[in-house]
Amino acid sequence: ISCWNPLKSLLSSMKQACEILTRDPEGGAARIPFETFSFLYSYLASIDGEISETETKAFLQGIKEQADKHSGMVLIRHF
Repeated sequence: ISCWNPLKSLLSSMKQACEILTRDPEGGAARIPFETFSFLYSYLASIDGEISETETKAFLQGIKEQADKHSGMVLIRHF
């Protein structure tokens, strides 16, 4: 029985991307622009093949609502 969860794996990848791409100092919030987050998430979800386009759009809408409250920046705690 496999315990692999595509969404959990994708979110782990997105956390690493935020930590790599942020301009925040080490140990900071690891913020990245929503546009960057959305592009990377959409791309990774599409090549994964386990996450539907509908799920991707719904997830990104929720993230955008959070980012809009933070000057368009996505924080790791948003997901």
